[in-house]
Amino acid sequence: MPTKYYENQPLTETTFFILLSLAAERKHGYAIMKDVRTLSEDRISLSTGTLYGAIKRLLEQGWIKRVSDSENGKRARQAYALTDAGRRVLDAEVTRLKTLVATAQQRAIHGQA
Repeated sequence: MPTKYYENQPLTETTFFILLSLAAERKHGYAIMKDVRTLSEDRISLSTGTLYGAIKRLLEQGWIKRVSDSENGKRARQAYALTDAGRRVLDAEVTRLKTLVATAQQRAIHGQA
């Protein structure tokens, strides 16, 4: 039976921004922390404990995977990438958020109570 990705909604803001951070490219932990802070406009500042706890959970859920990330022959750092399942969960959350915004805009435009 196929997974119903909407059953994972709503995502926490932290989970959403971690998945969003990995949507464009693989990243190591520190890069995820910096990107989440930027994407959230400084609202979310992850501690290493919070980040790696979330990473552990996302790995267990199969939404992200470990990949090696070596630069110029240097020792490979642990990096993470979005899986197909993770992308579907992120896409489902973006769709949910768009629907919420559209509903709110419609209500605000028409001034309905």
